[in-house]
Amino acid sequence: MPYKTKYIFTASMDVDPEKEDLFNEVYDTEHIPALLQVEGCVSVTRLLNHPTVNMSISGEIIQKESNLPKYSAIYEITNPEVVTSDAWAAAVEHGRWAPLVRPYTFNRTHSMQEVVVTSTQ
Repeated sequence: MPYKTKYIFTASMDVDPEKEDLFNEVYDTEHIPALLQVEGCVSVTRLLNHPTVNMSISGEIIQKESNLPKYSAIYEITNPEVVTSDAWAAAVEHGRWAPLVRPYTFNRTHSMQEVVVTSTQ
């Protein structure tokens, strides 16, 4: 996936199974649209982690277990300050996310990465 900006912010988490449907509905219909309104947030991609992966290394097929949270979101942003802005702070508290979803998330990880190179075929 070619990126349009130089920075990627990633948020990953697990969610209590009984709240998973609400998590996905609120994330897609409220949380992402609110964050896309923040100046400097260019795109959001949600990911579902597979618990295992089969891959070829040195001519051998191996299976690796993932230790990543079940869900991730990749936020393409124009600069690292986007996620510390007042607009971002307001957006992450918007709607049902803060009171009805966030309390049921755990194993949360966040990262800020700078795009070094993007190659496409």
